[in-house]
Amino acid sequence: MVAISYEDIVKAPKALLHDHLDGGLRPATIVELAAEAGHELPTTDPGALGRWFVEAADSGSLERYLETFAHTVAVMQTAPALRRVARECALDLAADGVVYAEVRFAPEQHLERDLTLDEVVEAVVAGFAEGAALAADAGHPIRVGTLLTAMRHAARSQEIAELAVRHRDAGVVGFDIAGAEAGFPPTRHLDAFEYLQRENFHFTIHAGEAFGLPSIWQAIQWCGADRLGHGVRIVDDITPGDDRPTLGRLAAYVRDKRIPLELCPSSNVQTGAAASIAEHPIGLLRDLRFRVTVNTDNRLMSGTSMSREMALLAEAFGYGWKELQWFTINAMKSAFIPFDERLVIIDEVIKPAYAKLLG
Repeated sequence: MVAISYEDIVKAPKALLHDHLDGGLRPATIVELAAEAGHELPTTDPGALGRWFVEAADSGSLERYLETFAHTVAVMQTAPALRRVARECALDLAADGVVYAEVRFAPEQHLERDLTLDEVVEAVVAGFAEGAALAADAGHPIRVGTLLTAMRHAARSQEIAELAVRHRDAGVVGFDIAGAEAGFPPTRHLDAFEYLQRENFHFTIHAGEAFGLPSIWQAIQWCGADRLGHGVRIVDDITPGDDRPTLGRLAAYVRDKRIPLELCPSSNVQTGAAASIAEHPIGLLRDLRFRVTVNTDNRLMSGTSMSREMALLAEAFGYGWKELQWFTINAMKSAFIPFDERLVIIDEVIKPAYAKLLG
């Protein structure tokens, strides 16, 4: 197999389902917004700050990892700042060849300067629209959908779920809960999930990253999640065998139901969910034909992009265009936009581009 180049991967269309807005800011933007807000940073040199974020996330210290988000969230407390961050997010993803993205954020974390929840959402959605328009003008069309996240250690999930439904026809395509899994099971937010189901609205749940199979089981069987945010620990229900691995009942159910796994390889290595990219369960899960998708999680903290994630997998597992197309179509099939709109992107954007790359 001929090795594929990073430059060609950048040009190939990609679909992204798991990306945090507050985990993907440009370092230079953080410096400028921090100066405006009077927020103190570890350094005001953009290059050094970018390295600080990655090193802090790599440190193995949960405290240092969480500190990184304290800095990004601190500079995202006004409508102009939120709008700018969202605009730049769309532009950065488009420049990396992403043609469809779902970017999530927690509105409840952006209320320190007296914005309302609705104003927070409106600013972010407007920023994504501006960024997408500028990207299209530059020849890099992208569609960005927004996921509203509730923090699982807080008590505002019902309120955020209602907020998401209120903005469902104005750029918000889904709901999520995030935060520490251990001690904060998804069933604490059952009212919100039952409300979303009654409203025929899509949601994903962070599960099976820091916590194991019970987290995944609850997310699916109690809460009815459409997708699993990470879900990497489903591998704990797969037993290696001489001939072929044996799937436990939960793993088999996830595969049989085609429940998408929002895998984030570099992030999973940082948090200890995988020892290395080469040892990441994505290889096994792909071989077993789970609905695997590739994602960035926090581009700033992981120093990554969709192209970098794809390139790392190509190097570690020998993947070529066929496999990268499979990951991309999996993600597009699993998106929270209407079926016919997903098909347009698959049939008119993704497949023609990969057909040329496949020769």
